[in-house]
Amino acid sequence: MLNRREFLGITAGAGALALTPELLRAFEQSPGKLIQRAIPSSGEMLPVVSFGPRPEADNAAMKELLKTLLSNSGKVVDVMHGGPPGEQGARTAANELGIQDKFFWTSPLSLLSMLRGVLQTPDAAAVRAHMEARLATLKPPKVDLAMVSSYSAHVPTNLAVLREMKKEGRVRYIGVWELLSTEPSNNSLARLESVMRNEPIDFVATDYSVGDRRVEEKLLPLALERKIAFMAYFTFDRGGLFKRVGATPLPDWAAEFDARTWAQFFLKYVISHPAVTVARTGTTKAAHLLDNIGGGIGRLPNEAMRKRMAQLVDRLPPTTASPSA
Repeated sequence: MLNRREFLGITAGAGALALTPELLRAFEQSPGKLIQRAIPSSGEMLPVVSFGPRPEADNAAMKELLKTLLSNSGKVVDVMHGGPPGEQGARTAANELGIQDKFFWTSPLSLLSMLRGVLQTPDAAAVRAHMEARLATLKPPKVDLAMVSSYSAHVPTNLAVLREMKKEGRVRYIGVWELLSTEPSNNSLARLESVMRNEPIDFVATDYSVGDRRVEEKLLPLALERKIAFMAYFTFDRGGLFKRVGATPLPDWAAEFDARTWAQFFLKYVISHPAVTVARTGTTKAAHLLDNIGGGIGRLPNEAMRKRMAQLVDRLPPTTASPSA
């Protein structure tokens, strides 16, 4: 069995795109299809592993990634952390391949108005104009999921506009995202909880990994209670989990839930929570994407095994995390 590091060692000399069918087959996952979960507000099924495009991927790499996702039962393309360059690159590549309408796309709505350094609340007309301008630029056949940040006071205005567009049939789902802070004074968890309790939304998205389990206390149970789809961000704890395991071998008992690599181990922990609808993974390499998809195939850990996984990770040395998937 090849692990992620060994596979990259084999392919490094050939370049990221020089992946022969033989090498890709060497990294194939266990037989089976990508697990799907229902969006609670509609019942529509989505594959549990998504792809987050990054702006540093060139057009050829992006096309390879999108084709790999599609050919392995993937569908969700979350463009939140790639910013406008990542979203534009992914949509351009998909359009050139003629496959844009085969994906489920997120689309961020970020409209912040500043006056003398003070954050202002934009009116509904400004929010609508901003969204219309994005649609005119990207020319999507539809907006599957429009997401707004829970950070500032303009959330209700943004969501009100998106609800209007949803009634018009131009937006299918609406949601709110938040990047959790580790600062004691930051109230990101409480802010997101408030939006989930007080606004009718279809999706919520924020940090969740076996290394950062803060949402397990309130937000994941609340997502189940309120019937809100949960999209897990930073499923590898912003890259920190790979640094923490280092050269540590994968435990033999990981085979009990079909995890063949550390990436699959980490992803299966996230996906095994019943509140999680989609786990976001970002990458620029087709090999990594195949590895990630394997985390959504086969058996998942039960509650006892999840505790064992968390205990293993808690015993690993801490490290300073860097932004990653």
